Amino acid sequence: MSEQKPVMLSGVQPSGDLHIGNYFGAMRQHVELSRSGKYQTFIIVVDYHALNSVQNAEEMRRRTRELVTGYLAIGLDPTKVTLFKQSEVSAHTELAWIFDTITTMPYLMRAHAYKDAASKNAEISVGKFNYPLLMAADILLYDADVVPVGADQKQHVEYTRDTAEKFNRIFKQDVFKLPKPYILPEVAVVPGTDGQKMSKSYGNTIPLFASRDELAKCVMSIVTDSSGERPENVYAIHKLVRSEAELSPLYEQHRGNYKALKEALVLDLDRYLAPMRAKYEELQKDPGIVAEVLAAGRREACAVAEAKMEQVRKAIGVY
Repeated sequence: MSEQKPVMLSGVQPSGDLHIGNYFGAMRQHVELSRSGKYQTFIIVVDYHALNSVQNAEEMRRRTRELVTGYLAIGLDPTKVTLFKQSEVSAHTELAWIFDTITTMPYLMRAHAYKDAASKNAEISVGKFNYPLLMAADILLYDADVVPVGADQKQHVEYTRDTAEKFNRIFKQDVFKLPKPYILPEVAVVPGTDGQKMSKSYGNTIPLFASRDELAKCVMSIVTDSSGERPENVYAIHKLVRSEAELSPLYEQHRGNYKALKEALVLDLDRYLAPMRAKYEELQKDPGIVAEVLAAGRREACAVAEAKMEQVRKAIGVY
């Protein structure tokens, strides 16, 4: 009997256009880890998380199709990865409610996302407040060993570990495994065109499947510091697609000539992204592919999640 592989799990929201920050910060490592053969891999389209910001049915459907198509275009093999929609596995929301009942409000108020929203006097929905517990349910249902996250999301995994420990302690059973975050520091944060972390909420993104002209427009808008000899925001993105050894003579040759360096970045980005862009455009012609992938993923995920929920229901006394 072959040894069970450790489980790697990650969730991605269908809440905006895919950009190179998504790719270099998360999606690429998901594909690489799944190809390594080391892990049993689950990737969740977390559409119920996205409902905090996407509250239009057609947009949700479109964003979901785009996200799944994007993963397939960058090389994810759906025969080796369980790729599915969170909303199609009811165990996620059932387990999140169970976690709600053992979690205090002061504990959730320590979450970075909550504190950030509160500091801006923003109105916070219950969904946004409880976000860490739905994420904990996403992870713990599948006995995840590792969870690839950006450095800024490490706290979510810590919340998940705390929740698993508390459940196991209260109900005196080792139902949940404690996952660990998996972070690649060199790509943990991808800078946007304004120098902040690339994010759709900041409007500073470079689309992953952009045309050559769109890439040029985005790159030429990158904010530079005229006091330096090297435009750091340009360089930080450039080194994602070319080695620093290759870039060193280029940046030395064009020291202070930011226009030439941006033009070089456009060329290199386009060369790197063009094959994925072509695959994405090809996949868009047959929407049935996405439906088939999600249907297969739903069957696999439901089987695993329901087995875990039987353990949970027995532990809490409702089985």
